[in-house]
Amino acid sequence: MDSGKRCLLLFWALLILAEVITGNLVFQVHHKYGGRGEGMAALGALRAHDSRRHGRMLSAVDFQLGGDGSPTSAALYYTKITIGSPPVDYHVQVDTGSDILWVNCHNCDRCPTKSDLHIELKQYDLAASSSGKVVTCDQDFCDAAFSSPNANCQTGMNCEYSVTYGDGSRTEGYFVRDNFRFDQVTGNLQTSSMNGSIAFGCSAKQSGESGSSSEAVDGIVGFGQANTSILSQLASSKKVRKIFSHCLDGSKGGGIFAIGEVVQPNVNRTPLVPNEPHYNVNLKSVEVGGQFLNLPTDLFDTGSSRGTIIDSGTTLAYLPSEVYQQLLDRVRNDEICITLVSR
Repeated sequence: MDSGKRCLLLFWALLILAEVITGNLVFQVHHKYGGRGEGMAALGALRAHDSRRHGRMLSAVDFQLGGDGSPTSAALYYTKITIGSPPVDYHVQVDTGSDILWVNCHNCDRCPTKSDLHIELKQYDLAASSSGKVVTCDQDFCDAAFSSPNANCQTGMNCEYSVTYGDGSRTEGYFVRDNFRFDQVTGNLQTSSMNGSIAFGCSAKQSGESGSSSEAVDGIVGFGQANTSILSQLASSKKVRKIFSHCLDGSKGGGIFAIGEVVQPNVNRTPLVPNEPHYNVNLKSVEVGGQFLNLPTDLFDTGSSRGTIIDSGTTLAYLPSEVYQQLLDRVRNDEICITLVSR
């Protein structure tokens, strides 16, 4: 992808979650690189992660899930969710750039069995959950998962998915529906348990980097805009409003992912660009030391693979060369106290 046409930004926002959210679901979020040393080695690891991430995020899909529909490579932020009856905990990557939730399933072929994140990996077992059911081709969720009619998916058959990533890796399986348990904010920093029925992918086979243990968790939870995302499913069932907040815990990593409206006053807002598969915003200017960079007015135009994406799965900020060079020059000229690491 031409870096001059699109810039990818990771949205860093720190919110104090004291009586700021109403009727919300909250997830404790952990950061893969929290507490690790900085420097060239760490930066190289982040670049390598983002390179895999972007290749998968923008790659073709065997069949289109709603919206972009591409579950992506391992994001740096992961959380714990609870599925099934009896309930079992799973660790999944938090990803605003994809549209489905999927977890590795029992007897999955080439699914990871260990993780460098020091978490115990588990596989969802449909037969062991009394509330779990297979999603069939004649159900509404299966229709929502396809951008066009699928002649191979007929009444009574399992609703299957298969995604091929840009690096050649692949994940495939079928959709199931089961009970989820969430923590809901009830006020005064108290939470209560809430249950909901969610359709999600049951990964039966993986290949390539998908089975790697370096960033392995139990699956991915997509908070994209499509009807298949967990956010859309909860909103359609009237359990929450279709709004989320990714609240990061500064340099320590981790934080909270909240579903529902933030009601704290003085929260700055920016509108999203409509009719885009990802969360795009209008970036209009770049300011350093009180002065705006002298940039072409059409540099951040939207549409036709242009614009600025807010993506929780991307670690660094990526800018077009015109912006990057001016930004670097201005930072150096203003003698701002930061450490620059060359490429």
